Amino acid sequence: MAAGSGRRFGGPKALVDTGSGPWVLTTLAAMAGCDELVVVTGAQADVVAALLPAGVPTVINHGHEAGMASSLVVGLEMLSQTSVDAALVMLVDLPGVGRTVVDRVVRFARSAALPTTMLARAAYSGRSGHPVLLGRDHFAPVIAGAIGDAGARIYLAGQHVELIECGDIGGGDDVDTAAQI
Repeated sequence: MAAGSGRRFGGPKALVDTGSGPWVLTTLAAMAGCDELVVVTGAQADVVAALLPAGVPTVINHGHEAGMASSLVVGLEMLSQTSVDAALVMLVDLPGVGRTVVDRVVRFARSAALPTTMLARAAYSGRSGHPVLLGRDHFAPVIAGAIGDAGARIYLAGQHVELIECGDIGGGDDVDTAAQI
């Protein structure tokens, strides 16, 4: 998800470059092991989309100022129209989450007997974080309950979610302000 306007940061975080390229591209690189990629854009959608490699689809969240949940809803609604078994939700402002973290969560997903029912997420020293894996059976209730910047947090709090420890290979802290870099 790369739709936010980054009010606290001073601009869209999808466009931030801390030396390795714009965060939207470093996030895509981290997710390269996924079968399909979709980028949810919003603020400066045209600029973000122009950075993406050919063939990476986007969906625009025109209501991105309503918070992160609105981007989650737009993305899951689009995926609900496809035959995917699950979605791996990743935020663009997590520079400490690299490919090794994503690959560990993806390996878990691929080992699931019923991928449409799974709920899992990366954890860092036992603290839940991103990416978050949502089986297709959870799309509708997540969409129904997603509000503000909580995303799927409220829904997930009432469910059994497998935590996949990744603190040994990454850091799950999000970056909200430029001072945090």
